[in-house]
Amino acid sequence: MSPWIVGFSVFFAYPLVMSAYLSFNHYDLLAAPRWVGLANYHYLFHVDPLVWEAIRNTVIWMVLIAVPCQVLFAFGIALLVARARSGAGFFRTVFYLPALAPPVAATLGFVYILNPATGPVNTALSHVGINGPLWFNSPQWAKPSLILLSLWGIGNTMVIFLAAVLDVPQHLYESAELDGAGALQRLRWVTVPSVSPVILFAVVLAVIQGLQYFTQAFVAASIASGQASQAGDTFSGLGYPNHSTLFYPVLLYQHGFTDFQMGYASAMAMLLLVVSFAVTLVIVLNSRKWVHQVAPR
Repeated sequence: MSPWIVGFSVFFAYPLVMSAYLSFNHYDLLAAPRWVGLANYHYLFHVDPLVWEAIRNTVIWMVLIAVPCQVLFAFGIALLVARARSGAGFFRTVFYLPALAPPVAATLGFVYILNPATGPVNTALSHVGINGPLWFNSPQWAKPSLILLSLWGIGNTMVIFLAAVLDVPQHLYESAELDGAGALQRLRWVTVPSVSPVILFAVVLAVIQGLQYFTQAFVAASIASGQASQAGDTFSGLGYPNHSTLFYPVLLYQHGFTDFQMGYASAMAMLLLVVSFAVTLVIVLNSRKWVHQVAPR
């Protein structure tokens, strides 16, 4: 038997099948699974008071807002680095290095930088007479803070965009320039169509990551919640502050590994799998309208 088949079976196929099976069972790790049919899915869609809030936070902030920000920011940085006449290697390294930081470490750094009391950002703002926001401790600013944090890790996408931009044939730019196209027109009609397959890849990857957004939100909320508890805040914990960082994977983790409702958590995981597949399929099918396919030579 091929090692690939063994690895696929052990680390993907078996967990997937077991999750699907457990989603129809009541299972709390202490007793054997007990078949409950569609009860977990009924509770998911009709009873759970937090699930729709978690879905709304995830879709609006981590998909509809974060994905365009990440893709546009990475593409813009790639264009700037590609046009650099000197020091391109240095800038490429500078923008890529943050992506090497583990998500937990990057989140810890951001929470420190945006600390409302002692962080350097609010300290600098106070020196110019501006009262800085509470960032991760504010229901209004917690999600925008996570959007900023998500831009910290766009180095991988930037490098992929940079390779695609540098691979655009130079004669296309020369032909467009001879036709009187300006810089923006060359970007619109030459660069973007040429790298559109890479844009599709970046969008799909960012959407999947957005739907599965967990580590940064969980760590940031945990730290901010601890700070609030020390300050005497009576509401702390899941999705702090005020459920503003309650994303779907965070709620899934809460049910599975805090409440030990493994059957219900499996149902949530299966819904996430189906939605991720469906959204990816829709994006890929609609990409035929805007992705430029280069004919094989």
